[in-house]
Amino acid sequence: MPTMHESAVTGPGDAHFAVFPDRGEAAAVARFLNRPGTRVLTHASGRPWLVGHWADTEITTARAGRAALAVVGSCPVGREELERRAARLRDLAELDALGRSLPGSFHLVAALDGQLRIQGTASGLRLVFHAPVDGVQVAATSADLLAATLGSEPDTAQLAVRLLWPVPHPLYETPVWRGVEAVSPEDALVISADGRRARRSRWWWPPEPVRSLARGAPLVREALATAVDLRTRQGGVVSCDLSGGLDSTSVCFLAARSPASVVAATWPGRDPADADLSWARQAADHLPDVAHVVWDADASALVYSDLLRVDDLLDEPTIGVMDRSRVLQQLPWLAGRGSRLHLTGIGGDHVAWCSEAYYHRLLRTRPLFALRQLRGFRALWNWPLGATVRALADVRPYPVWLAHSARGLRTPLPESSVAGALGWGPAPRLFPWTTRETERLARRALLEAAARARPLHPDRGLHTDLEAIRTCTRVIRQWERAAARTGLPMASPFLDDRVIEACLAVRPDQRVTPWRYKPLLTEAMRGVVPDVCLRRANKAEAAMDASDGLRRHRGDLLALWTGSRLERLGLVDGEALRRLAQRPSAPGLRDAILYSTIACEVWLRVRDRAPHPKSAVG
Repeated sequence: MPTMHESAVTGPGDAHFAVFPDRGEAAAVARFLNRPGTRVLTHASGRPWLVGHWADTEITTARAGRAALAVVGSCPVGREELERRAARLRDLAELDALGRSLPGSFHLVAALDGQLRIQGTASGLRLVFHAPVDGVQVAATSADLLAATLGSEPDTAQLAVRLLWPVPHPLYETPVWRGVEAVSPEDALVISADGRRARRSRWWWPPEPVRSLARGAPLVREALATAVDLRTRQGGVVSCDLSGGLDSTSVCFLAARSPASVVAATWPGRDPADADLSWARQAADHLPDVAHVVWDADASALVYSDLLRVDDLLDEPTIGVMDRSRVLQQLPWLAGRGSRLHLTGIGGDHVAWCSEAYYHRLLRTRPLFALRQLRGFRALWNWPLGATVRALADVRPYPVWLAHSARGLRTPLPESSVAGALGWGPAPRLFPWTTRETERLARRALLEAAARARPLHPDRGLHTDLEAIRTCTRVIRQWERAAARTGLPMASPFLDDRVIEACLAVRPDQRVTPWRYKPLLTEAMRGVVPDVCLRRANKAEAAMDASDGLRRHRGDLLALWTGSRLERLGLVDGEALRRLAQRPSAPGLRDAILYSTIACEVWLRVRDRAPHPKSAVG
């Protein structure tokens, strides 16, 4: 077994660490991160292997012969099984199959004959970064760990890219820190035995979507039940969101079948037309052993709450800061009720439903069927006929589409969403308060990316599904870290790789249809969730919470743009943003997406307030 040096151990839910090759130079770098509160796993030589923070319940390690393995996160693998795997390990590529078979959400780290292999999750919820430090490659689960080691500063050009709305693939993968590189979720990082070379090795591919709904639904139920069971089988008290939507309701009913005592929590919306509360109460009526807590709608944090008080040291800007207070508000109370983990239904929208963009291909392979469905989508989403025809006729490859998007960054947002829905995704935009320098930097980054970009999948439907999942997980990974700081970690079972694979394997024409709402999840949960709770055919949008938040917190927004860090960098027109903050009901604001701009400004402010450690370089 690798040796564990004990020191103060963090609570669960905030595992983050760096990985070092078995070299003397790396040991010197590792000492920079080995501070009070950190934990260290060593190589057989005694040199540092993993340095960081994790709880005992979040790690399983094994050593056999020339190999050592570590699984960090939520995973049911036991030490004996991991030791058997290590004893049989002859090539690091053999770990591809292990990574694709284990349930849960985790990092998998291996050492074999001096080589290292590190991978995260295909979902992007657990990422891997690396950088050369004093001549040796160091990997980490957070980009800021490496930035601190290097003494790196944020890259202004990458901040300009993060001001796009949205940030398209693959640009969001590039870290904002100079000198730090990211590993794509489908790849593992392999570091050579001398510690000086790093390469990528692909370990994950999305499944072919060939299963029927009838065949696929039971497998989705099994995968989701396994994901929930992994978090609840130890018993104790767990809490669950119970919004009334199909996603959280499914997780709540699965948790209620476990040995754990369940507390279900509902935040009603402020909109009188919001039906969440009635659906949540209906579900709770079928869960007699579950304690149901209904919060006061008027007491809930609004969108844009507490932006000036965010203090999470995150490794990249995230639009999750807009809803951070709403997500975290209930956690201290639930922890006081004894909850050891909070489960959410986040991700259900991204995996149980899917993109209408699949119909771009289906129109060419099954034209009569696709036309019937597209008529339904037009009626459902109010797609204009002309815009729908143009979107379906657009056959530009992804790199060409990306290059073309660079030319229209100031083009007003289209009135209809159909081009984004049936294409490669919404085209990125910059808004009037960004400067010409921001436009220049963002356009250059888009054109450089287009020269080498490949879609996540040749089918634009599967590409947009995967991109939506990864965009979601980049927010959730930050929320999970913030939740752990409150004392109650959170988990989102829909975002486990095995659940995602089970959903993606179902034929898209049976996953997304204008005639049924989330048919895959409805069929998967039949027999687990009462039929009456499966009849919901819509979801709340929380538009009133967002508009109320914009008005109520305009003072905070004005303060945010006073002394703006983005303005100092020459990326935004601070005066334009201050004028906008004073007129939150202005008609122009309805089309203005502030989220990306706020995310970057808040992130820079938090970094400014943080202590700046000296780097390990030199």
